[in-house]
Amino acid sequence: MKNRANILVVDDAPVERQTLTDILRLEGYRVTSVANGEAAVDYVRLNPVDLVLLDLRMPGMSGLDVVKVVNRFAPEIEIVLLTAHGSMETAIDALRNRVHDYLLKPASPTQIIESVARGLERLNARRQSKQHPDTGQIDEHTIIAMDDGVVIDFGRRSVDAGETHIFLTPAEGRLLKVFVENPGKVFSHRDLVLLVQGYSTSYQEAPEILRPLVSRLRQKLADIPKLAERIVSVRATGYIFEW
Repeated sequence: MKNRANILVVDDAPVERQTLTDILRLEGYRVTSVANGEAAVDYVRLNPVDLVLLDLRMPGMSGLDVVKVVNRFAPEIEIVLLTAHGSMETAIDALRNRVHDYLLKPASPTQIIESVARGLERLNARRQSKQHPDTGQIDEHTIIAMDDGVVIDFGRRSVDAGETHIFLTPAEGRLLKVFVENPGKVFSHRDLVLLVQGYSTSYQEAPEILRPLVSRLRQKLADIPKLAERIVSVRATGYIFEW
């Protein structure tokens, strides 16, 4: 993603809004700023936006309110939330609503620049994948037939083995997709949260967010032991999918 990407800064505090705008303009981005959630939604509806840098707590529409609305009509936009009042609850809410990153104020210029760059890299990768779908990666409609008779349909988010038919939630489907695409690779909890949910979290919070999802996936796959047993915990690190 070139630095001429379109970024929208949303913060009700004038000084912080201007500071964020200046930081990103110095990096060569095209930056527009607005002072509240309502203005942010109106701007996104009418203008091209690649990434939104968004304050969580604002009068009127909160940052999460903006995320939910924008996700309905522009789900491709990357979103970075900023907050001075971080908590596990708000982190999980952000994760559930497809937020790319979640930064605590005061975030340093380096943190902001790196987070924005990662979000734009993800956006660019998705766009390139759509333009050049034959990349060897498993797309959302691929059907995979494994050696032991297990068939995984990522479009339907289903797993079939003989008379056993299992349906996965979107998050469970994304997690299984990451595993199947990368057999034998050890993933940290933090890596998997980012890959599955598109949300960057701390090394301390990542296991608390990821373990319930892995547990639910294993429970659903329990009727297909040969598949469930391939998801192996790596002590103090994360998980590996043994092929």
